[in-house]
Amino acid sequence: MFLGIDIGTSGVKAVVLDETGAVVGQGVAALTVQRPHPLWSEQDPAAWWRATNAAVQAIEPSIRRSVRGVGLAGQMHGATLLDADDVPLRPAILWNDGRSHAECEAMERAVPDLRRIAGNIAMPGFTAPKLLWVREHEPETFAKIATVLLPKDYVRLLMTSEKASDLSDSAGTLWLDVAKRDWSDTLLSACGLTRAQMPRLFEGTQITGTLTAEVAEAWGMPQVPVAAGGSDNAAGAVGVGVVSDGDALLSLGTSGVIFVATQEFRPNPDRAVHAFCHAMPGMWHQMSVHLSAASCIDWVARITGAAGAADLFARAEAAGPASGPELFLPYLSGERTPHNDAEVRGAFLRLDNDSDAGRLSQAVLEGVAFALADGLEVLREAGTVVERLSVIGGGARSRYWGQVIAAAMGVELVYLQGGEVGPALGAARLAQLAVDGGDPAKVCVAPPVAHRIAPDPQLVAALAEKKAAFQLAYPRITTKSTTRNA
Repeated sequence: MFLGIDIGTSGVKAVVLDETGAVVGQGVAALTVQRPHPLWSEQDPAAWWRATNAAVQAIEPSIRRSVRGVGLAGQMHGATLLDADDVPLRPAILWNDGRSHAECEAMERAVPDLRRIAGNIAMPGFTAPKLLWVREHEPETFAKIATVLLPKDYVRLLMTSEKASDLSDSAGTLWLDVAKRDWSDTLLSACGLTRAQMPRLFEGTQITGTLTAEVAEAWGMPQVPVAAGGSDNAAGAVGVGVVSDGDALLSLGTSGVIFVATQEFRPNPDRAVHAFCHAMPGMWHQMSVHLSAASCIDWVARITGAAGAADLFARAEAAGPASGPELFLPYLSGERTPHNDAEVRGAFLRLDNDSDAGRLSQAVLEGVAFALADGLEVLREAGTVVERLSVIGGGARSRYWGQVIAAAMGVELVYLQGGEVGPALGAARLAQLAVDGGDPAKVCVAPPVAHRIAPDPQLVAALAEKKAAFQLAYPRITTKSTTRNA
């Protein structure tokens, strides 16, 4: 059996798989986020460790005794700063912390080659700008930094006494030469850091150490190997079988993510595409990230008095596709791909006297679908071919919305059973590959297909005019000095 542990933002999830790939045990423990100032988002690293112990120990003892390996997944980008005794110097600065806008601009100026090396634009979510902020605003803390670790890798340190990371998570720091799969001395130097302050790098399927005797005893299992694992997105992809070139998924959670596995490094940073190493050896992946997806559904349900998401989907379906001229731009929390605009906000356009709750609801479904289509377009600009997308996340519950998305994006959507287990499942599979070896394509199989939705030609035609209008609308609402001329 194999244990996967996912260090998330809202909680830690532990999952045990048997040798057939079936989930035989699960445990969850909640986490909270601290926001002491506007734009700040932090967590106490000690809370990750408490939650990890609670989640693992919630699994049946007889199952834990049979575990043969552990894999880790975790929230990306978080800056965990340790002193010479490996004690955290301050709360970890998380992926959704927005304080380092100025530092992003400074890093781009200081390293003109940054986008080529890192494969990404400098954004406040990444780890490197956070360290520049600490250097500027907390110099006493910065001077004491002996090691910088990502959240799951701090948990690994307490599990194994080893300072190690996998390449998929490390690619999100802005310190990695993503094509070379190695730390970049140029990018580290720009932040006043060196390789000595970084963990050792491993592929996701490599073993990074073993559980210490103390942890093994506390968890009621042998001193088993611990695999490098992966970032939450990469591990989530492993969990649903997105491991070969061209495999792709669409995650419809609070945010929307299109994730494509690639056998080559294919960056498109100028259009805010994320290009990272995959958790699979010798593989990379691209992501388009949309900060608001299912969150838009919750928002419009609230403001229109819908009883919930299901009621809203029913209202939208009753109104029908392109039922009115209304356009919705789904930038409630800003946007990453393709605009990289943290300041832009959502908007309704082209309202008239006949605009009602049903037509507004339909416009929101269409607006999110059009934004996802924008993201797919810039992935294709980087040479990626996507013919179908495996769909996971809470937004996958509505078949009607799936019809709208398939038509807007022009690709088949494949809905999977059990995709909600998430990154912990992928982490367990990476542990299995680390311990037993084998063909990743055979170990990391996709869950059974629940149903498929192909683009409906009539719906594609019905949405065409509104999609074109949507692509012209962003420059009219942004405050950025330079905009996309779409």
